[in-house]
Amino acid sequence: MIRTPLRPLARILSARAKGENPDAIERENLRLRHEEMRDRQRLRAEGRLLILGLLFFGAFTVVGARMGTLAASEPMEPVAAASGASILAQRADIVDRKGRVLATNLATHSLYAQPPLMVDPDRAALELARIFPDLDADRLRADFTGSRKFLWIKRRLSPEQMQAVHDIGDPGLLFGPREMRLYPNGTLAAHVLGGAGFGREGVTSAEVVGTAGVEKQFDTWLRDPANGGRPLELSLDLSVQAAVEAVLAGGMRLMNAKGATAVIMDVRTGEVISLASLPDFDPNARPAPLAGRDPSDSPLFNRAVQGVYELGSTFKAFTVGQALDLGLVSPETLIDTRGPLKWGRFTIRDFRNYGPQLTVREVLVKSSNIGTARIVAMTGAERQQAFLKALGFFEPTSLEIAEAPTGRPLLPRKWSEIVMLTASYGHGLSASPLHLAAAYATIGNGGVRVMPTILRRTVPPEGGARVMSAEAAATLVSIMRETVAHGTATFADVPGYAVAGKTGTADKPDPRGGYYDDRVIATFAGVFPAHDPAYSIVVTLDEPVETSGTEPRRTAGWTAVPVAAEIIRRTAPLLGLRPEVEQGTGAGLIRVRN
Repeated sequence: MIRTPLRPLARILSARAKGENPDAIERENLRLRHEEMRDRQRLRAEGRLLILGLLFFGAFTVVGARMGTLAASEPMEPVAAASGASILAQRADIVDRKGRVLATNLATHSLYAQPPLMVDPDRAALELARIFPDLDADRLRADFTGSRKFLWIKRRLSPEQMQAVHDIGDPGLLFGPREMRLYPNGTLAAHVLGGAGFGREGVTSAEVVGTAGVEKQFDTWLRDPANGGRPLELSLDLSVQAAVEAVLAGGMRLMNAKGATAVIMDVRTGEVISLASLPDFDPNARPAPLAGRDPSDSPLFNRAVQGVYELGSTFKAFTVGQALDLGLVSPETLIDTRGPLKWGRFTIRDFRNYGPQLTVREVLVKSSNIGTARIVAMTGAERQQAFLKALGFFEPTSLEIAEAPTGRPLLPRKWSEIVMLTASYGHGLSASPLHLAAAYATIGNGGVRVMPTILRRTVPPEGGARVMSAEAAATLVSIMRETVAHGTATFADVPGYAVAGKTGTADKPDPRGGYYDDRVIATFAGVFPAHDPAYSIVVTLDEPVETSGTEPRRTAGWTAVPVAAEIIRRTAPLLGLRPEVEQGTGAGLIRVRN
């Protein structure tokens, strides 16, 4: 800092020369310095007062605005802050391919008690037992009057139940907000959705976690906030699923079956349009698993994915298709069908005597076991095994539901010659109906393997492995069309929709060894429309019996096929397939193409 002297030499010398008093100069400079210091201090004080005034003004403005906000808002009780990790309750919706809701969230409340706060525990126990008949009043009274400080009473309440509890008026009965999983369509697509329950629970929130199906498979994705509430879009079509389940339930009752399943799959994309398994359940109130009994007796058992069965003569299509693809036979090649066919200590018979020879086409149309066994003998066990493996019969399906890995096919320990023969017509090897639907979809897709998916695909997947030539696949579909038109599956001939398929009736294995004499697994598998396959379909009935005739009939032609035909008749229009009609030769006549 530069200081100005009070007695500057130049002015002092000048004053002395003029005869003036030099002390006057010092007094003048001292006065000016004091005035300057006073002005600076005044400005500093004024600035501080201004800043302090602004701070007070801002503080009073904030306090006033907050008081105004509180005065205008609804009154509410204060919520105490709780330490620890928060429970994330938000869960994304699940929708079908058209955006219709399959699973969503519903705001509800839980009921808990804090006995130390209760005024009249005896009355509260009696009233709660009246509102909730499943609760025991004596047990509640013991809990309320004991040493417990906290207990859950109900995890979920309806609005009516909540109001009834509120009317009790006891301060020790408290409500906690909850977000529960709601399935608005009830049992529809229950085995696909699976269900959800509560994981970690707190007084003010609960974690919703998947327990089965896609809810469990995509649990992490559904709970991920990074998805921004975007729903999980499935390949299912809700309208088709409803029609399939309705027809399947009626067919199951009509055919006196123990269980039933149906699958419809897009042959180009692998999308599962419908997957039904009966008996089913309501995921809103998922039942407990059966203990100590056959899992297939439980409604939780997904027969389409978890159930592995010998699927019978539906496998004959693969045997004939492979032989056509290898060039070993043509549709008109004659096959020796004289029987019975002896192979060591085993005997292979046909359902009826078809004569000494059949063409390859007739072997499949008439479903000859002997003819199929002779065809596979040309192929050989090694190539047969490789072909079935390429179709996906040696591993669980890739369907994105939690139960899919458990549906592992049951394979023989050694692929011997007798296994080769029996596997050619669907015995000695067990797989799920979904395996079969995917394999028939591969045939309908021109021989390119299709991987099933429960997620919607906007474009067909690329890079599918070719299992058989397009020419062989087309020939096989045309032969299966004749099977429906003139063979064992004539009841599946739906007017306007050219259905191609194959029946399969397999004796049901006895857990004690061997096979039952009067219990079968009846299956129909096919594609439609045959001239340009768009969808594959599989319908399987467990232990069906058709009793309209004089004798009980259990074969697939009498049981599974009519059910499959009705499913196609109901769902084909929903799938956007128009019936094909052709002008007849007579005037005014219209002929529906079969």
